[in-house]
Amino acid sequence: MKTKYQRILATLIAFIIGFAMFSMANATTPEENLAAGEVFLADNAKKPGVVTTATGLQYQIITEGTGASPSATDNVTVHYQGTTIDGKEFDSSYKRGAPATFPLNRVIAGWTEGLQLMKEGGKSRLFIPSKLAYGERGAGRDIGPNAALIFDVELIKIK
Repeated sequence: MKTKYQRILATLIAFIIGFAMFSMANATTPEENLAAGEVFLADNAKKPGVVTTATGLQYQIITEGTGASPSATDNVTVHYQGTTIDGKEFDSSYKRGAPATFPLNRVIAGWTEGLQLMKEGGKSRLFIPSKLAYGERGAGRDIGPNAALIFDVELIKIK
């Protein structure tokens, strides 16, 4: 007959093994992320209104702005939402209730390029290939290595 501690230990071990198997079954490799991003971007490029730049950045204008366009050395104030290509949100200034201000040359390359294509008051959707995002290193637990990303960005002000 098992003691109380043996039953607790057996339950804990079963939980750990189950969690590890679930994590491994749902994990993606950098190669899988890169391939998924390439397929997504190839399909996305065929959609009406999506423009692909020479670097591979894709963008779609949601609302055309009427103000100036920023340069790479400007500070910008934006509202944004970031998701993975499968729709998982990983960041949102909207949810924090405040826009973000930062130097445009201190963010991922896809943002630096994409925001320079916008005008103040405009809103665009940026489809960013891995090489213009976080590349092989990924970012945190939500952005895997070689992940392509999607950002809805509203350019509020250039400073």
